[in-house]
Amino acid sequence: ETAPTSAYSSPARSLGDTGITPLSPSHIANDADPNVSEQQTFLVVVAIDFGTTSSGYAYSFAKEPECIHVMRRWEGGDPGVSNQKTPTTILLTPERKFHSFGYAARDFYHDLDPNEAKQWLYLEKFKMKLHTTGDLTMDTDLTAANGKKVKALEIFAYALQYFKEQALKELSDQAGSEFENSDVRWVITVPAIWKQPAKQFMRQAAYQAGLASPENSEQLIIALEPEAASIYCRKLRLHQMIELSSKTAVNGYSSSDTVGAGFAQAKEHIRRNRQSRTFLVENVIGEIWSELEEGDKYVVVDSGGGTVDLTVHQIRLPEGHLKELYKATGGPYGSLGVDYEFEKLLCKIFGEDFIEQFKIKRPAAWVDLMIAFESRKRAAAPDRTNPLNITLPFSFIDYYKKFRGHSVEHALRKSNVDFVKWSSQGMLRMSPDAMNALFRPTIDSIIEHLRDLFRKPEVSTVKFLFLVGGFAEAPLLQQAVQAAFGDKCRIIIPQDVGLTILKGAVLFGLDPAVIKVRRSPLTYGGKHPPEKLLVKDGTRWCTDVFDKFISVDQSVALGELVKRSYTPAKPSQLVIVINIYSSEHDNVSFITDPGVKKCGTLRLDLTGTSSAAVPARREIQTLMQFGDTEIKATAIDIATSKSVKVGIDFLNY
Repeated sequence: ETAPTSAYSSPARSLGDTGITPLSPSHIANDADPNVSEQQTFLVVVAIDFGTTSSGYAYSFAKEPECIHVMRRWEGGDPGVSNQKTPTTILLTPERKFHSFGYAARDFYHDLDPNEAKQWLYLEKFKMKLHTTGDLTMDTDLTAANGKKVKALEIFAYALQYFKEQALKELSDQAGSEFENSDVRWVITVPAIWKQPAKQFMRQAAYQAGLASPENSEQLIIALEPEAASIYCRKLRLHQMIELSSKTAVNGYSSSDTVGAGFAQAKEHIRRNRQSRTFLVENVIGEIWSELEEGDKYVVVDSGGGTVDLTVHQIRLPEGHLKELYKATGGPYGSLGVDYEFEKLLCKIFGEDFIEQFKIKRPAAWVDLMIAFESRKRAAAPDRTNPLNITLPFSFIDYYKKFRGHSVEHALRKSNVDFVKWSSQGMLRMSPDAMNALFRPTIDSIIEHLRDLFRKPEVSTVKFLFLVGGFAEAPLLQQAVQAAFGDKCRIIIPQDVGLTILKGAVLFGLDPAVIKVRRSPLTYGGKHPPEKLLVKDGTRWCTDVFDKFISVDQSVALGELVKRSYTPAKPSQLVIVINIYSSEHDNVSFITDPGVKKCGTLRLDLTGTSSAAVPARREIQTLMQFGDTEIKATAIDIATSKSVKVGIDFLNY
């Protein structure tokens, strides 16, 4: 028995705002057009937070939007890591078929015989590849732990398909009847600093995983992580957060309790409430919000595994809509940086040649070592005095002896790393200073980046700083942010900080129009293709002129359109291709200017639009939208008022 089609109007409908289905361009076309589909209604919104180090999903039914359910607990959690999310790890069989995801993938891989393990493809932390690849395409590769290459698109699609199946299964169990994919509006979160191609790549992977399709693109919304966090933070009540800078007691902690103690108590409070995975988002504006007046500004610092994303929002009353004040900034300063420093430390002690070999020859043991490090990394704190012990896997000790001809203990004595000792129980013993030093480069980058941001005039009068994302749980980061900015603004951490984005993404899926104004991260423009050299009065006109669509950091309202008209060179022409260029600078005159790059194409497909009486000069009006989380376009043939098929592509041009 299938679930009944929804009788509830979607939240979008009730606002009477067509701009709300941000991904359905057809609504701009005129209403008489029979091709325009009536807006779909969804029974449920499911958000997937596809993180660098861990992932998860949450959902909410359209008929009770104030309840957000976080996914079921997964099998096989780690000691010292209490989390609703699961590691972003994936395992393929030697035949490259999907085998498992998350803890299950990790445990299975770990239990394989070392020689057999070399045949299996194990991938982790692969999301960063989309951030670091400058020329991302559908064919970009990822490298598995055994050194073999696989197509990134395939891996992302496998992971999303896995989440789709898990979520539909859980929804069906809960509803007591089969849930269909068509009942679901999907939301996938990405860092705000991601470029357009990476966002399109994620959408492509989701189509391949069957979450939505190009024909039904509005079933999937791409949400920006810090925006999602921002939406959730506005709903916070005082008992749901910890204020680092408060002189007064919040939740009954006074500031004389250290940051750590308050956080520990809060964690205990969450642990007690852990049994319930449903969060009530009160349909009120949270208390913290009630202190904000029209025009107040706040910064959301989203620090995750791979990236740190900074967004500045301003509040617009009465509805409490948000306006982005400064284009998203940030960089690859996530908690992975700490793992990387640990790896550098191991290279320093045991030699880079050994570590490289060990990773290839004993990939599962390397994964084990990093898991052991992860749980100690979470025990690091500013005031810690006792050392942190990291167990070395037996095969590390064994392989090192074979490789070097002397023991691990000998290597540690010989290396001049003073903070790391060998303990007789077969562990690396790190002093708290040594551990803190591993955090330093990453935390310094985050603080430096925030300092730059605070120097911008738009950001000078910020009232609050919300610290969210998985890395925000690190007391060392909390303390550093507090020390650097505690006198400038109030610093607030939501209690379930690792789930903030997930819950905000669900709220965004229920009402995508909540963010009304965004800033363009780049200057975008186009030029006519070369076959259109204008010859006017015998003079050849230069066509390298940059036709600016939108400027870098220009504010763009949701649904605001940039209009351009294009005309085919000859009546028989069936496709018009306009190249899209981008630049980080504002003052661009020619596409040949330094720093101007071709970044995509706009394709107008004129087949099937021509009627018997084609006017000699056809005008195709193109409407581009830059105010959403993705760039979109639609087009109309002015003579016939018919929609023209448009493709805007930042991946395959």
